[in-house]
Amino acid sequence: MATKPPAGDPVQDAPQVAPPKHAAAGLPAIGHTLKIAGQQMGLARTARTLLKVNQKDGFDCPGCAWPEGDKRHTAEFCENGAKAVAEEATLRRVTPDFFAEHPVSELAARSGYWLGQQGRITQPMYLAEGSDHYEAVPWQRAFEIIAQELRALDSPDEALFYTSGRTSNEAAFLFQLFAREFGTNNLPDCSNMCHESSGSALNETIGIGKGSVSLEDLHQADLIIVAGQNPGTNHPRMLSALEQAKSSGAKIISVNPLPEAGMERFKNPQTPLGMLKGTALNDLFLQIRIGGDQALFRLLNKLVIEAGGATDEAFIREHTHGYEEFAAAAKEADWQETLTATGLPRPDIERALAMILASERTIVCWAMGLTQHKHAVATIREVVNLLLLRGNIGRPGAGVCPVRGHSNVQGDRTMGIFERPAPAFLDALDAEFGITSPRHHGYDVVRSIEALRDGRAKVLFAMGGNFVGATPDTEVTEAAIRRAALTVHVSTKLNRSHAVTGRRALILPTLGRTDKDVQASGKQFVTVEDSMGMVHASRGNLAPASPHLLSEPAIVARLARAVLGEPSRTPWEEFEKDYAAIRDRISRVVPGFEDFNARAARPGGFRLPHAPRDERRFPTKTGKANFTAAPVEYPEVPAGRLLLQTLRSHDQYNTTIYGLDDRYRGITGGRRVVMVHPDDAAELGLADGSYTDLVGEWADGVERRAPGFRVVHYPTARGCAAAYYPETNVLVPLDSTADTSNTPASKSVVVRFEPA
Repeated sequence: MATKPPAGDPVQDAPQVAPPKHAAAGLPAIGHTLKIAGQQMGLARTARTLLKVNQKDGFDCPGCAWPEGDKRHTAEFCENGAKAVAEEATLRRVTPDFFAEHPVSELAARSGYWLGQQGRITQPMYLAEGSDHYEAVPWQRAFEIIAQELRALDSPDEALFYTSGRTSNEAAFLFQLFAREFGTNNLPDCSNMCHESSGSALNETIGIGKGSVSLEDLHQADLIIVAGQNPGTNHPRMLSALEQAKSSGAKIISVNPLPEAGMERFKNPQTPLGMLKGTALNDLFLQIRIGGDQALFRLLNKLVIEAGGATDEAFIREHTHGYEEFAAAAKEADWQETLTATGLPRPDIERALAMILASERTIVCWAMGLTQHKHAVATIREVVNLLLLRGNIGRPGAGVCPVRGHSNVQGDRTMGIFERPAPAFLDALDAEFGITSPRHHGYDVVRSIEALRDGRAKVLFAMGGNFVGATPDTEVTEAAIRRAALTVHVSTKLNRSHAVTGRRALILPTLGRTDKDVQASGKQFVTVEDSMGMVHASRGNLAPASPHLLSEPAIVARLARAVLGEPSRTPWEEFEKDYAAIRDRISRVVPGFEDFNARAARPGGFRLPHAPRDERRFPTKTGKANFTAAPVEYPEVPAGRLLLQTLRSHDQYNTTIYGLDDRYRGITGGRRVVMVHPDDAAELGLADGSYTDLVGEWADGVERRAPGFRVVHYPTARGCAAAYYPETNVLVPLDSTADTSNTPASKSVVVRFEPA
């Protein structure tokens, strides 16, 4: 039976701590899934909903972007995917009465967990200037308010149009079309904060900013390196692919500052033997210091070159550029410097080298542990160097595998959500719609915050997500948001971005993935692109949470009509009535989407072309795959300080907090914890169970403080610490970003500890 949301915020600063687990999934995952789903949906709705997740005739999980194979399990979802579905398909509702009872000032003092637990928003809500309460507003009036503010701007570049990775291809395409017809490329998105570093590195080195492997490649690999990623919590269905690879003889190396239960042993809940015994995944665990990955891969590259006969000379000669310069730089790699940067024992690196040399087909997977550092782009380039040396791009069982977080973040970029669009894309867009898109670059997320802070941006329109909760330097970001004239959020549920607003604010409630979408031409479906370039349909099966909801494509279409008016020749009304009309236009603008409607209707969808994978053709400036030779960097931490990485708990997806437990790490009932190695804690005088303030240190001298964290003695790498975001986003300086990609460096924050 579904339960009511918590009446008050639970205490979050008194967590209980037990030893970390050494296996993931299994019976506990099933039990926790059923408990959460039952609380949110009730038993009958749980069965009706979960059996449609990731099915060919169902809806795409609103969680991560991990792909599905052609053959689907009856239960084609993981524990955290089920939590995401349960929170969206919840029976709890946030009505206008809720906002009448709870002023914005109260909501701003609530935790993200409490806000998210209240349920689905049922009507458009408006916060007038000077008011402390949202009030219900008709859709037409909401669009009039937005149009009034946008038309009053001195320049279209004073508007920001943010996109969350949950947005469908159809909605994303319309959103970027509207923004560019309005006159701006200010299209920041959540990718700016996560895999922008991957795209920057891969575009330069192989010519396309996406991964080059499929599920089948993972199953065929001899060696899989999982670097800076925790699949057991962040992409649990990936564990099934790793298990299948192991059964075919693959070896797995995990590179991570923290031991993670999912990489130690996976208890597959799909089989009785899997639940009882499970499969050990790691063959080698390299417990690296935070930020030492570039140094590690550089030394491995040197050792591969020196091994003699270990490089694929024919591939290097025919398909690559820059080898000599790279090889000269690699030969300068120093053992002692690498051991200092990584904290690894020499025998572990030598064992990793032996596994690399024994592998004919190698895949490297990575996530935020590589992408959120100052030298993130250079690190990923070094990963590519390793694969190029042995010809491991463009053949089965080998390649690059950046594992995306949100369910359609890759598809949104494909649809044109990018502040620095390619001229060819804009040319095609303009030719199709008879518009003139701006050619100057827009703002990414960090530059959008700077523009709000400095008064150069006045309106923020967010298509999904939790902009305030996801972004760095919390105090700076919130002050910047409050300077805006208007903030607008298209949302399904409450989050902190609804409580930290501009002078005026709107909440526009939208359909979720689980909801049926019926428009004038009949029932609609949308499409998404997974982390491996497969595009497929998503069809909700539940009655919408309220009759007052609009779909994301309908919201964009009505917004465009209100703002652009009669001069716009774009058939916005037609697009709202029938999403097939949107897909027809996409097919003529975006390469790889030819005959989009017919191909999207096929069960399982279709795979987008990928020149390096499909043809060993590399569309870079040189026409070849590029070796690179950046100077090796790694964080250097003053005495008495530690290097902090921000991360998720197991009861969390991005900024959405499902619960207060991190089961695999042994932490329950709270989130304000900091994990510190016992030896570091002893040196710093931090007793297990004591409370401390985390104080960030950065070149600007500004004190950034996260107060009241319980110290947990934990087997992390020496010199390193870990704590959950968004609570620790306050410690990440807005100016601390990755070179080239401008991604916030949330995985390498120098902190000191002061008594709470």
